[in-house]
Amino acid sequence: MAHKKGSGSTKNGRDSHSKRLGIKKYGGELVNIGNIIVRQRGSRFKPGLNVKLAKDYTLFALANGKIVFKKNKKNHTIINIVTNEKNL
Repeated sequence: MAHKKGSGSTKNGRDSHSKRLGIKKYGGELVNIGNIIVRQRGSRFKPGLNVKLAKDYTLFALANGKIVFKKNKKNHTIINIVTNEKNL
């Protein structure tokens, strides 16, 4: 009886592909309608003005403009898109 398994099988070698999560567009960058801003698991970043939350918690742009990150009173990070400089 063999004391070691044959070289044809192994219990290792399984790993999932990376999901490429994270911030795709940073503060001050210009975005177009439909651009993905953040890919996330759960709502770590919250949608603000001109930003929508998809069913997989991806945040994307609803308008052309500049991205602004802000913290609210509960210390949540809100992502807004400002369409003109007057709204800053």
